[in-house]
Parts: sequence; C-alpha cells; structure tokens
Amino acid sequence: MQRILSLLLCFWAVLITSLNAQTYYVDANIGNDLNTGTYEAPFKSINKAVKQANTLTGNGTIVIKLLPGIYVLEDKIDINPVRILSDTSRYIIEADIMPDDQEWSPEKMPVIQSISANNSVTYFAHSLGFLVASDYVTIRGLKFVGNANPMVDYYYPIAKENENLSDLLIAHCIFIGDKEVSKIQGGVYVHGPQNTISHCVFYGCRNAILIFNNADGFTVEHTIVYNSYESAFWLGSEDYQFVFTNNVIVNNSNFLVKPKDTKYSSPFSNSVIANNLGHVGYWSREDKKIVQIPEPDIKLDNIRSSGTVNLNKNMGVKLEKYHLHLKNGSEGFDLDAGIFN
Repeated sequence: MQRILSLLLCFWAVLITSLNAQTYYVDANIGNDLNTGTYEAPFKSINKAVKQANTLTGNGTIVIKLLPGIYVLEDKIDINPVRILSDTSRYIIEADIMPDDQEWSPEKMPVIQSISANNSVTYFAHSLGFLVASDYVTIRGLKFVGNANPMVDYYYPIAKENENLSDLLIAHCIFIGDKEVSKIQGGVYVHGPQNTISHCVFYGCRNAILIFNNADGFTVEHTIVYNSYESAFWLGSEDYQFVFTNNVIVNNSNFLVKPKDTKYSSPFSNSVIANNLGHVGYWSREDKKIVQIPEPDIKLDNIRSSGTVNLNKNMGVKLEKYHLHLKNGSEGFDLDAGIFN
C-alpha cells in the first residue's frame, strides 16, 4: 500500500510539473513578436521569447524552441526568470530539430549572429550573446557565429558572470569564429559551480572555454576544440574538482592557460591533445603574452599527444552532415566527440 501511494505521489508530481511547463516557439523567417509564441503563431525574436519566459511564475520547466533560421542579436539575451527552477524544472533554450533527429541537417541548425555593441561592463567592457543569470539553464542544438560589430573587441556568445549561480548545461552546440570579420573572444565564459559542456565543437575562436571563479564540479566532455588562436582553455586559480574526458583538442595556439603555480588534482583524461603550438602556459601581465610553463603541475591520464587528426571541412556548395567533425580513421574518432550523441 505504501509503495502504491508513493507511486501515485510521484505520478502526481510529474503531472503537475508537465501541466505547469511552458513552451514558446521562435521562427526567424515567418514569426512575429506580436504573436502568442505557439507553434502555429511563433515569435520572431529570441529576445521576445526570453522576455516573455522571464515573467512566468509558478512551477515547471520553461522551454524556448528555435526553428531553423538566422537569429540576429542587437543586444544581449538576459536569461533571468522569476520562476524558481530546479534540476528537474529547468530553463531550456534549444533547437526545434536536434542533431540526432532523423530530419536534422546543417542548414536546419539555428544560427545565432550578434551585431551588438558592448553590453556588459562586468570586469571589463565586452559584448555578450546570452547572459545566463539563473541556476538550472540548458542551451543546446544551436550554432553560434561571431560578432560582426567592428567596435567590439571581446565577444562571448554564452556567459555566466555571477559566480554564485550553478548548473549550466551547454550541449550539442557549435561555435565558429572568424578573426578577420566576425570574431569570438571566448565561446563559453563562465563562473560558478556545476557547469557542463558536452558534445560541442569550437572552431576558430580566439579561446574556446574560459572557466574561472568558484567553478568546482565542471565537466567538459565529447567536445572538439580546433584552431583556437590563443588557447583552448583558460582556468582559474582554485583546485577545481572537474571531469575532462573524451575530448579532441588539436591545432590550437595553446592547450591550457592557468595561473603559474596552481595545481589541479583532477586529471585531464581519455582525450587527444595534440599538434598545439604551446601546451600549458600562464598569462604574463609584464610581458602581455602567454608564457609556457616547462613542467606544469597537471595530471594527464590516457592522453594521446600524437597522430593525424582530420576534420570534415567545407569543400563544396553544401555542408555535409559531419561538417567540422572528425573524419573516419582520424585519431580520436573513437571518442565520439562532436554534436551527435
């Protein structure tokens, strides 16, 4: 009898959560911000959907689904909901068609392009795409390209600036920078604990992932970082407990930038870290450059540091499905890194 009662209570809790969940749809091609945000009457802009979602009260998951199209950001998207969220009741911004869906193709991946001027002065003046100002946020299935505004020096597509906020999941996303016309200073720039970056691709960003204050418990897994022209990672001065596994980090100027004397007890494991010009360095304020650390105090476990790594690059008119993913037979192909599960 007690077990039946527990099952009924569990079912009731799930039912209440689903009834309170709210989903908005956004379509850059045919949407209208005067619409109601349903699938039949989608919003046009992410900004409208997020502003609407931020006002929701009550309980339940908030979902914003982006249909295929190009979404131009004229300012940052401030994810700052009134609703109290949890690990089972999240704020989700995702593609309507995800990479593992049968009907997915590269042109159906929503593209986020910023033209915004500087819109944050936290620590220094810079431009943000999505500013995550909440716990329990998920962003997945999106393609972020750089900021084309020539007045912007530093652009971060996804940032979390409050070090007291936790549980940000970024998954199945692509970040593509072009330092000549549409650059990305850092694909993901976050503080706070329990951040997860899973099944992502970073290509041509100045830096891929920057993780700094109070960042215990972060995870980077099944991710490709290629052609970063400063570093793949920047980490802060704490001895974070982290999970770093099944990643492919190749052809970057540096693998890791960290404070000179910081020791990390968690291992960088089961990954390919190869063909980078520098390995581990620290930022020298005096020299204004990254200086290599001859014997960095980090742990490496089952790391492949040699071998040929080849990506599927654009060689024709139409992008192939596995664009910017490892070719079959490439070193690290077995790690299942990239946007597909």
